[in-house]
Amino acid sequence: MNPKSGGGKVAEFHLAERARELGAEVVLLDPEDHQDVTELAERAVADGADLLGVAGGDGTQALVAQVAARHGLPFLVISAGTRNHFALDLGLDRDDPARCLDALTDGVELRVDLGEVAGRAFVNNVSFGTYAEIVQNPEYRDAKAATVLAMLPDLLVGYTGAKLAAEAGGQRLERPQAVLVSNNPYDAGNLIDPGRRSRMDRGALGVLGVKVDGAAQAADLALRGTNAEGVTVLVGREVRVTADVPTIPVAVDGEALELEVPVRCVIRPGALRVRVPRDRPGTAVPVPALKWSRLAHLASGRTDANGGVQ
Repeated sequence: MNPKSGGGKVAEFHLAERARELGAEVVLLDPEDHQDVTELAERAVADGADLLGVAGGDGTQALVAQVAARHGLPFLVISAGTRNHFALDLGLDRDDPARCLDALTDGVELRVDLGEVAGRAFVNNVSFGTYAEIVQNPEYRDAKAATVLAMLPDLLVGYTGAKLAAEAGGQRLERPQAVLVSNNPYDAGNLIDPGRRSRMDRGALGVLGVKVDGAAQAADLALRGTNAEGVTVLVGREVRVTADVPTIPVAVDGEALELEVPVRCVIRPGALRVRVPRDRPGTAVPVPALKWSRLAHLASGRTDANGGVQ
């Protein structure tokens, strides 16, 4: 459990105490120590753990999920992060993360897919180009969502980063300014919020590529979202991203990395056993209409507690 995650939700909802009462062994991360979460999870498995769980952000969730999948153990998601996109798509209660612990006493198991990029798991998405630079750059990353949104058309038109190309499902996208690869496609086909994935077991990656050639196309993008001429939607079991430079910035579940090209993303069908409460209130949450702003927030991680714009 990360005590700093989500502004201190571990303490606010007494998660450590409640988990211990249910028989779980809890490790509280030390913010000053920069502990290796993967190593902690592997050590827990070696000590005989029969389930691994995380109260923290999506990036931390992915690291421990990879260990759970490797050893075939069930994985428990506790929605104590700031964004909680993975918890959202699992239908978990994001307002009261303590309810996620009900999975320990009255739970069911789901089999979901796991994405992998350069040997590292991701539960939500991997972003390239402008999206990744927003995550990498503190000037943009720490800005309010509305500020970043207002700047996006200019960021796309003025993009001076690596010349990217993406291949998926036998199709190729040349020179996009931004690419988002997701663990299962977002529900953009029906023009609903791409921040939701109604299914996590399709065995496919979703790809959203953005390429605008001028201010007019950028304006069209702002108005028509993924219906705009500058947006390409692809699906495939593998996505390969290349560039004209040896390394590129990549954001993996919101974590800023620098990876060697080509960058290969793959899907691991049914790789993750997820233990969830039998009662999941989030499964009935309605989603708003698709907007370009929702897509931008998905990549930058700037959503409020209800998945809306900050």
